[in-house]
Amino acid sequence: MRFLVDMPLSPGLSEWLRLQGHDALHAAELDLHRAPDTLIIERAKLDGRTVVTADLDYPRLLALAQATEPSLVLFRDGDWSEGDVVRRMADLLSALPESEIGQSIIVLDKNSIRRRRLPIT
Repeated sequence: MRFLVDMPLSPGLSEWLRLQGHDALHAAELDLHRAPDTLIIERAKLDGRTVVTADLDYPRLLALAQATEPSLVLFRDGDWSEGDVVRRMADLLSALPESEIGQSIIVLDKNSIRRRRLPIT
């Protein structure tokens, strides 16, 4: 899979994803460390990447645009350590095939994985 890890999460997540065989970049690697969320969304869409973030604005932006892409993995409800993020991402990748992550918003909290298909109407 192709991922774009947003600034609220550590570059260590993109490194871990690459070690798992995924094409993953951190926003800082693309000089997007100060970019607005809308630019991150456009870049992910252009590159066919799933945004991975802890920023709660993304679902609202995707819903308002009635977007079908990019897909989104959202970490919420907690102060996430890098180890926690990696463990939950591993849980997600083992629980859902790539086809179910695409065109979806996946919400990860400490105890559950929830999936909603895009567009949100």
